[in-house]
Amino acid sequence: MAELNTLEQWYYDVPIVTRVWTTSAVLTSVLVQCQIITPFQLFYSPASVWQKGQYWRLGTTFLYFGPLSLDFMFHIFFMSRYSRNLEESSFRGRTADFAWLIVYSAVSLLVLSPIASMPFLGSPLSFSLVYIWARRNPAVRLSFLGLFVFSAPYLPWVLLGFSLLLNNTLPKDDLLGIVVGHGTFSLLSYRIVSSTGAAWKGGWMVDLYYFFSDIYPRIRNGSRPLDPPAIWRRMFSAAPSPPPEAPAARAE
Repeated sequence: MAELNTLEQWYYDVPIVTRVWTTSAVLTSVLVQCQIITPFQLFYSPASVWQKGQYWRLGTTFLYFGPLSLDFMFHIFFMSRYSRNLEESSFRGRTADFAWLIVYSAVSLLVLSPIASMPFLGSPLSFSLVYIWARRNPAVRLSFLGLFVFSAPYLPWVLLGFSLLLNNTLPKDDLLGIVVGHGTFSLLSYRIVSSTGAAWKGGWMVDLYYFFSDIYPRIRNGSRPLDPPAIWRRMFSAAPSPPPEAPAARAE
């Protein structure tokens, strides 16, 4: 009984957004394994969504990480670990902003999906969060299988190289996650730098964010379209907001 209470406490200690996403992903793979649903009902297809009205695919494409297997456990581990790390550090007490970050990244992946011919986008979305966490924790030192130690910003590239060695092919999903993660990280960095008045040079996505963050509000009565809308924040207003704390100095 004590073990069940400990497991329950561990489960509810996971931040709400990471907990809901991880639980939904596990349940989706269990339903597929039990043949209650099939992967063909889950993948993102523009024709199925916009012509046949199968709008659930906009969400289910981010929930299926493959059948229950060692590879599935590997993806779920990294997704839940770095999503939780990001939600508990950079977005601690800001559940609405973290959920909005995931929505922004998900929409970006949906736009890029037809170009990359990728029907399932859960892995790229989780990899984008790994990239954002790694870039926002440059002082953290990590060990890869006990073979070598490296700084956190190199984590996405280490994982990319490891996947390349295992599969002998370039992982498009990881690359797509890096592209979206880099764009989102640039926007987050610009928001932080612009609030301090420091100089910042970025790419076109940062220029776009600069327009909507600094120029657009002046001509539209303070409206900031890239910020979470008020109704979105009210949806998360009941979520607990613990006091912020500094990110961990070391992660294994």
